[in-house]
Amino acid sequence: MLTVLAFVVGMGSLIAFHEFGHFAVARLCGVRVLRFSIGFGRPIYRWQRDPNATEFVLCLLPLGGYVRMLDERDGAVGPDDLSRTFNRKPLAQRAAIVAAGPAANALLAVLLYAAVQWIGVLTYAPIIGAPLPGSVAAQAGLAAQDHIRTVKVGGGESQTINAFSELGWAAAAALSSGETLTLGVSAKENGIPRERVLRLDRLLSDTGATTPLARVGIVAPYMRPVLGELLPDGAAVSAGLRTGDLVLAINDRRISDAQQLRLAIQAAVVQRADGRWDAQSDDWLVDRGGRALTLSVTPALVANPANGSVVPYIGRIGAYIGEAPTGVLRQSGLWEGLDLGARKAWQTATMSVATIGQLLVGDASIKQLSGPVAIAGVAGQTANLGLAPYLSFLALLSVSLAILNLLPIPVLDGGHLMYYLWEAAVGKPVSDAWLVRFQRAGLFALLMLMVIALSNDIARLMG
Repeated sequence: MLTVLAFVVGMGSLIAFHEFGHFAVARLCGVRVLRFSIGFGRPIYRWQRDPNATEFVLCLLPLGGYVRMLDERDGAVGPDDLSRTFNRKPLAQRAAIVAAGPAANALLAVLLYAAVQWIGVLTYAPIIGAPLPGSVAAQAGLAAQDHIRTVKVGGGESQTINAFSELGWAAAAALSSGETLTLGVSAKENGIPRERVLRLDRLLSDTGATTPLARVGIVAPYMRPVLGELLPDGAAVSAGLRTGDLVLAINDRRISDAQQLRLAIQAAVVQRADGRWDAQSDDWLVDRGGRALTLSVTPALVANPANGSVVPYIGRIGAYIGEAPTGVLRQSGLWEGLDLGARKAWQTATMSVATIGQLLVGDASIKQLSGPVAIAGVAGQTANLGLAPYLSFLALLSVSLAILNLLPIPVLDGGHLMYYLWEAAVGKPVSDAWLVRFQRAGLFALLMLMVIALSNDIARLMG
């Protein structure tokens, strides 16, 4: 229920703000607005102050909306209303009305990101856990407990970072631009600063990872390899492990952080001579309240969730792995929050545009496209985490909506702006015959995008 509510409220709000942008600028330009509709399909609510006022409509499907303005192309208009028609307004005013929708979504994204800063963001130090084996982060020589001090994307300027989330944004920027990511690192052992260069040209376009940092091999901040809550019937309890045990080594191999421990547990499987798979027993050295203990641990065998993996099974011990890192709640003032909100919205927009470019030239996989099912799932997850994560997700969605509508696809705002660009260049509007052709092509393009996005959603649901 929360997922449905978070999706409907979120999408409805973003669409309403988008259409309000068109509505407000149209009214400022003296255009009569006949209908303001949120959603498509059967109307479930109508309101109109009087027959000459705008009709406000709420429809069943909150997947879009529209503002219908008085226009001679839609039918005869009385002499008294000719000056209030959209088609008779100057080119600059028509373009402003069309561009106001995406502009409203961009403004909303800034305000939402700013609100997150005002509420407060829980930040973690940019100290990384063990990189995934074989990842570009591991190839660059990064290790558990490396403290990332600075980041540099491509040939840009080196910037100091103070939070793990900032490292995620740097990775996203590097991935979207295809540039190298240079990290200034100091290790726990000696604290001597050094540079590590992540070669993103060695990265496959589709790794199955869900975040930019995970794509380069950095899964989470550093967490001590401490056992948390144990399942009563899990392998950890059967082996004599307890909550609070600090894992020091497995089979004499030192365990440095929680991510390394998770990978070791998952890898504790062996294939027998007859081809069948079994869980492997390992000797764990743990610290329990200052006392060293050696225990034999045999994980349970479960199906490997990674599609296409050579190893069909992984190990599980039925325990929460890792001691949560210490976080600091950081709140911003009014103007600092607005500044950070604008910066975050701009970063999101530039990365989104770069990703679209990569999709067009084949440098990124179309599997990254998500449809309403995936969006609803993430909306529910972020709403469950709290107000700030939910607002961050809505801000990201608002930026995406702005950019999507600015694409030069007929039927979208960007397509109409292209018509006006043509009109400004040649001195006359696009002919009705060509408008019909473009509208059909635009509808077909949107339909294909929807089919791909929904197919990706279904594929994710089916694992």
